[in-house]
Amino acid sequence: MPIRFFLPLFLFGTLAACNSAVMTCSGLDPRRFDATVDGKQTALHVLTNRNGMEVCLCNFGARVVSIVVPDRNGVPTDVTLGFDNLDDYRNVNCNFGATIGRYANRIAGARFELDGQTFFLSANSGPNCLHGGVRGWQARVFDVEQVSDSTVRFAYLSPDGEEGFPGNVRMQVEYRLTADNALSISYSATSDRPTVVNPTNHTFFNLSGDPSQTALDHRLHIDADGFIPVDSLLIPVGEIASVAGTPMDFRTPSLLSERLDTLSPQVALAHGYDHTWVLNDRTSPDSPAATLCSPETGIRLKVFTDAPGIQVFTANAFNGAFEGRRAIAYRDRPAVCLETQYFPDSPNRPNWPSTLLRPGEVRRGSCVYRFSVE
Repeated sequence: MPIRFFLPLFLFGTLAACNSAVMTCSGLDPRRFDATVDGKQTALHVLTNRNGMEVCLCNFGARVVSIVVPDRNGVPTDVTLGFDNLDDYRNVNCNFGATIGRYANRIAGARFELDGQTFFLSANSGPNCLHGGVRGWQARVFDVEQVSDSTVRFAYLSPDGEEGFPGNVRMQVEYRLTADNALSISYSATSDRPTVVNPTNHTFFNLSGDPSQTALDHRLHIDADGFIPVDSLLIPVGEIASVAGTPMDFRTPSLLSERLDTLSPQVALAHGYDHTWVLNDRTSPDSPAATLCSPETGIRLKVFTDAPGIQVFTANAFNGAFEGRRAIAYRDRPAVCLETQYFPDSPNRPNWPSTLLRPGEVRRGSCVYRFSVE
């Protein structure tokens, strides 16, 4: 019997304890997240609403640990991948649910020029800098500034020179769970030197609730006419290409399994999807950048953002080498990441939307994950 059918039974045993300090609705023991890392205390924080939705967060990496939403039959369903303890988050480099920074995605050659000065970054993806370097924000302990039943605000002071990036950057990340089943993520950054900042959230979604199975049976829609082609190191080649006639065309909702053509040169380079889509006009607040849906559970996720791009990643390299929650070994593209962000390598692409942050400015951004059922 697929694990999907065991999940309601598993959750039933924990629902009575949802209001206690022992277990969360997703089956997490908060005590397994209590630790001291880099001299700071880590903890699990739980947001809930009256619809039966629960979001668990941890200040290690200001990350989403789990999201539980009701499926079309009202069954509480954990729709994310991750671990049930802090040690695995520290030791397995998968970025599950993390706030990525200072710079999401890749910077070519692990360097960029700003105001006539070249800054050399940590190279952790061949010769390139990926997701902020060897130890980006996903591996840092954020301070907890505000906690309520619906909101948690994290803050981190990224020191000048961290992973090679200039400026003392103060970053705030606020998670807010709304009454209409939306998880709102707001970013705010300031700096005392000119620098670049491009945060994102790296939650892995499997809306079936069963990450032992592939997420390629999900239906995806992306409001984008263009995407950014990459080279063999997944660095942009410098153009924005039309999605028309390619496996990147999700302007009409399509099953990932039907669109993912491994013989396509771009898909082959990434062994799946690991590309940035250039979003269409974002002026309408009611227009989602992307929509993901599981036909099995009917759970639908709409993504709203003010960022110009969204990186879609289909967890291409998972091979069962480690286990996540519920002792499930992750393999065969078990999830889809929908990372709202600015374009990769934009510090070296002056014609692309800028991620520059100067002293006296506040750089803000937002991403909203709104859940419903079909």
